[in-house]
Amino acid sequence: MPKVELTIPEHLEMQITQMVESGEFMNREEAVQQLISAGLKAYKTSGPMDDEPMGGFEDDGMMGHEDEYVF
Repeated sequence: MPKVELTIPEHLEMQITQMVESGEFMNREEAVQQLISAGLKAYKTSGPMDDEPMGGFEDDGMMGHEDEYVF
């Protein structure tokens, strides 16, 4: 399996750590693999919005609040 190195904002790293510690995932590697897979599936389903810039990812959280995510 190919290896990928990435840098993510601290708040995302903290959320992944909390998910692993709460037992949602066995370890960080599984968490990252499953979360990326789910994100790619969601992206394929909805696709980019016409008024959304390429990438569509922001460090600010959904709804524009730094620590609030709505799914």
